[in-house]
Amino acid sequence: MSNTARMIGRLFLGSSLVFAGVSHLTFARDEFQAQVPESLPLDPDTTVVASGVAEVALGSALLFAHRYRRRVGVIAALFFVAVFPGNIAQWMHHRDGFGLNTEIKRFVRLFFQPALVALALWSTRPARR
Repeated sequence: MSNTARMIGRLFLGSSLVFAGVSHLTFARDEFQAQVPESLPLDPDTTVVASGVAEVALGSALLFAHRYRRRVGVIAALFFVAVFPGNIAQWMHHRDGFGLNTEIKRFVRLFFQPALVALALWSTRPARR
């Protein structure tokens, strides 16, 4: 695919991460707590705030850190892998949040996380010459 398509993917992903991070810190803070696995030894609110800060930082880096684009893409992909247990916990423990109020919706959502990993890696590949 073209460099333009990768740039659009990176801008979409970066903007989405910044928006998600801000929502972690503000209006959706309680809903994000539904995704925090009970086995995590941190307070759910602390986890939500920390992941929100990480998302704002990663999204901003995807948008503006052109020199380190590939590294940021790898870090974003690793972040998506790291938060995946939260999605699994939401599904396994039947927790509603963000309109995910059925087993099917929570299950289908699990397949979006690998897509985010792929988008982070693909959209930050070096430009073709």
